[in-house]
Amino acid sequence: MNTLFTQPLKVVNAGLQSFASNIQKVGGDVTALSWQPPAQGDVAAGLDLAALLRHPWVEQANQIAMERYLNAQPALVDVMLAHEAIPAMAERKLILHSGPPISWENMCGPVKGAIVGAMLFEGWATSHEQAECLILAGDISLEPCHHYHAVGPMAGIISPSMPLWVIENKTNGQRAFSNFNEGLGKVLRFGANNDEVLNRLSWMRDELAPALKAAVHQLGELELKPLMAQALHMGDEVHNRNAAATGLLIKRLLPALLSCNLPLENVQRVVAFITGNDHFFLNLSMAACKAMMDAAANVPFSSMVTVMARNGVNFGIRLSGTGDQWFQAPANAVEGLFFPGYGVDDAAADLGDSAITETAGVGGFAMASSPAIVKFVGGTPADATNNSRRMQAITLGGNPAFTLPALNFAPTAAGIDARKVADRGILPVINTGIAHKQAGVGQIGAGITTAPMTCFVEAIRVLAKEVQNGDKA
Repeated sequence: MNTLFTQPLKVVNAGLQSFASNIQKVGGDVTALSWQPPAQGDVAAGLDLAALLRHPWVEQANQIAMERYLNAQPALVDVMLAHEAIPAMAERKLILHSGPPISWENMCGPVKGAIVGAMLFEGWATSHEQAECLILAGDISLEPCHHYHAVGPMAGIISPSMPLWVIENKTNGQRAFSNFNEGLGKVLRFGANNDEVLNRLSWMRDELAPALKAAVHQLGELELKPLMAQALHMGDEVHNRNAAATGLLIKRLLPALLSCNLPLENVQRVVAFITGNDHFFLNLSMAACKAMMDAAANVPFSSMVTVMARNGVNFGIRLSGTGDQWFQAPANAVEGLFFPGYGVDDAAADLGDSAITETAGVGGFAMASSPAIVKFVGGTPADATNNSRRMQAITLGGNPAFTLPALNFAPTAAGIDARKVADRGILPVINTGIAHKQAGVGQIGAGITTAPMTCFVEAIRVLAKEVQNGDKA
């Protein structure tokens, strides 16, 4: 058949698949239609998408990537200072931030404020002005956490002297890292950098971290998937709600802490800090999810999404089959509930590495397990359940390790397939905190957002070229 006809037919075929996937039964024989052209109506991108749908290489690669993700067994094995865990941080003045790469000039207020705070904490500068001069002179390296197998919430800042959770995938020995959660109020992750913030960071380094390191060594290691799975059955979704997971964590850590012969006052302060912060487990959840997604990375021709991250300006994704390449677009707005006195005009754009939880099939994908989360992010319990169901349409399968009681213990949808996102026009849902656009003000609300479609369309274009080049080889 003439290619003048076959190419348009491929696009039509892709469009029909998208059309069929978006017909929803309302009741009896009545249907409702929610449909838009695949790949944002871009004909060239539609052809690329059509070339990838049911391509045997892509299907095989996705099966490999999904199996590696499912087989990952993240375990908490240690607590280390960042310069010990990440060699590059011992070699130069390096600060890691959340999201995809971005220059200092283009960063949002909270990230800039947090970077300055980290420099003050490290003793690299004694004032905000000096810190900015050093950055502009090129004396400080600023790179994404994800470039070093690390993740951090909101601003995501990791500097050399900060303690990190060390998570090891027991299946392949790869490690992932996250900083410690500081609690609420004036904290570095929202750009605050006053004496209160710096003193807390020093205490976390000097007292909290050594105590937790001793406790982890006493435990030997702590498997995180079973703990996360149990928390899902107790009302968490292990992104914006971690009350149960934090309780389960302290239940395991406390006997170990008491066995370490630490001064009682030290143990009391550590326990008070953890129990006073329901989000303490978040950073462990993020690092566990990072370890699972790293296991699925770098499978040639796979369309599975391995990273979703935001820097307060742009949203970025990575695919397994395209390696370390980022696909970016301006971050979507967050729709949700604001604290009294704040509104949309006060908000920074979507921010943080915590969308790694949704990438791994929990967080917004597991909202059906956490109906109480809607009191924090908005909506209704039915909305939470519907979000978990909708995500099944854009994933490669489910994760039987994480099940949702509200959906008859169905596995969480997992393994985001960029092809399905572009084809069906259904965007990954993310529940998230909302930061004030000015550094140091802090959290001003929480809500629901999605990844921008442009990221997935661009990723499809590049993946299609990879497959095309493979066909020619």
